[in-house]
Amino acid sequence: MKGSSRQKIIVSVAPVGKDISAPSRNPLSPDEVAQEVIGCARAGASMVHLHVRDREGYPTEDLTAFSRTLDIIRQESDIIIQGSTGGLTTLSLEERCVCLNDPRVEVASLNMGSVNFGETVYVNTLPDIRFWASRMRERDVIPELEIFEAGMIQAVQKLVEEGSLSPPFDYNFCVGVHWAIPAAPRSLEFLKSLLPEGARWGVLHDKMNDLSLLATAIGTGASVARVGFEDSVYYAPGHAATANVELVEKLVALIRSIGFETATPDEARRALKVKK
Repeated sequence: MKGSSRQKIIVSVAPVGKDISAPSRNPLSPDEVAQEVIGCARAGASMVHLHVRDREGYPTEDLTAFSRTLDIIRQESDIIIQGSTGGLTTLSLEERCVCLNDPRVEVASLNMGSVNFGETVYVNTLPDIRFWASRMRERDVIPELEIFEAGMIQAVQKLVEEGSLSPPFDYNFCVGVHWAIPAAPRSLEFLKSLLPEGARWGVLHDKMNDLSLLATAIGTGASVARVGFEDSVYYAPGHAATANVELVEKLVALIRSIGFETATPDEARRALKVKK
C-alpha cells in the first residue's frame, strides 16, 4: 500500500438464520430484523443480505414483511440492501426474485449453478439464471454471483459471452456448504486462479467456527466479507454470538487489526457500481 491509504473492505451481514438456539437470538419480525441491521450498520456493515420471508422466517412471495423491514431500516440507515433470489424453496422462478420488485433493492444474489446442499440439491439451472439475470438488468440491480463450485465460474464466462450477463458484478465464494467446495485456504486459491484478471470477489463461510478463513480471504484479495446468522452464529470455537452485531464487531476488529479499513455504504456503492 502507498502512503496512508488502506484498502476498504465491504462488510456484509446476513442476519436471519435457521435452527438457531440459545444463547443466540434469531431475528424474525420486521422490527427485530431491522433493528439488528441498523445495529450492524452502526458497527461497520455496509451491506445487508435479506431473503423475502414471512414473520416466522419461511420463504414467501409476499413482500409485506420484507418491505416493512426496509421501511424501518431506511429510517435510520443507508446500508446497501441486497435481496436474495436463492434459498431451498418450492417458490417459482418469478417468486424467487420478488425482492426485485421493491425499488430499494440495489444488489441481488445470483446463484450460478446447482449444487448438493447436505442431503438435498439446490437447483439453479442455466435457464433459471438467465431469467433472474434479465430481471436484475431490467431493475438496474447489481448481481452478486454466488459460486459454490469451480465450474460455476465457467458458467459465468458462458453467460457473459452470450450476453445474458454483463458487468458490473462481483463474485462471492460460498465455501463450507455440505457437499460443495470445502472451507479451506486452498479452495480460495483455486477459485481465485479461475477468475478473470482484475475480477472482484468476496467470501462467506457457511457453518463458520471461527474467523480464520475470512482473515485469509481478506489478506489475499477479497473485497467483501460476510457474517451473520444465516451462515453461522460462531466467531470462535465454542463462542456463539447472541446477536448479529457481535459478529460484525468481531469482523470489523479483525479487518482493522490486519491493516485494512471498512467501507461506508456510499464507498461500497461506488466500488460495486450501484446505479441507484
